[in-house]
Amino acid sequence: MLVGKRMSKPVITIPPEMPITEALNLMKKEHIRRTPVVKDGKLVGIVSDKDLLNASPSPVTTLSIWEMNYLLNKVTVSQVMTANVMTVTEDTPIEQAARIMADNKIGGLPVMRDGHVIGIITETDLFKMFLELLGARESGVRATVLIEDQTGQLLNITRAIAGKEGNFISFGQFSGPVLNTKLVTFKVKGLSLDEVRDAITPIVKEIVDLRIS
Repeated sequence: MLVGKRMSKPVITIPPEMPITEALNLMKKEHIRRTPVVKDGKLVGIVSDKDLLNASPSPVTTLSIWEMNYLLNKVTVSQVMTANVMTVTEDTPIEQAARIMADNKIGGLPVMRDGHVIGIITETDLFKMFLELLGARESGVRATVLIEDQTGQLLNITRAIAGKEGNFISFGQFSGPVLNTKLVTFKVKGLSLDEVRDAITPIVKEIVDLRIS
C-alpha cells in the first residue's frame, strides 16, 4: 500500500501571513488538526492546532479581550509554524511514512509531487488503515496466538482454518514477547469459537486470546 492511496486530499493549505486566529478557526471549521503552509505554490512550513493554541494567551491573563484580540491579530502563522518540514511522495510505502512519523514524533506528513503539495498523510489516516487491517468493523472470531518464528507456521494456520471452511477477515503478524516467536492476530467468519479453537490448538505454541468480536 502506497501513501497516494491513503492520503487526505484535496489538502487544505494556508498562507504564512494568515493570523493565527483565522488559522485556528479554519481548522475547527474543517475538522483538521494540522495543515501545510504554502506561499506562491511552494511548501514553506506546517502548523498544527497545538502550535496555534500554544501561541494564544493564557486564560488567566490580565489583558482585556480587546487587547488580546489586537495582539493575536498581529501574530501570524509564519511565527509559530514548523519551517523544516519532513515530506513524502505519493509512491512512498505507507509503512515508511508511519515509521517517519513515529520516529520523529510527528502527526502528519505533506505529500509532494513535482514540488507541490498534493495531499497529507496523518496519524488518523494510519489509524483508519489499522482498523481495516485488523477487521475491526466486521464481526467474527478473533484469535491471537503465539507461534514459533519458523518457516511454515503461518501456512499451518491458514490451512487449519481453510480445512474447516472458515474465511479470513483479517490477518496480522507482530513481534513476540521472546526471541524467535511471533504473535499472530486474525479474525475469521463462518466458524464458531470452539471450531477455531479446535483447529489451531494443535499447531500453535499458545492461544493468547480467543473471542467473538
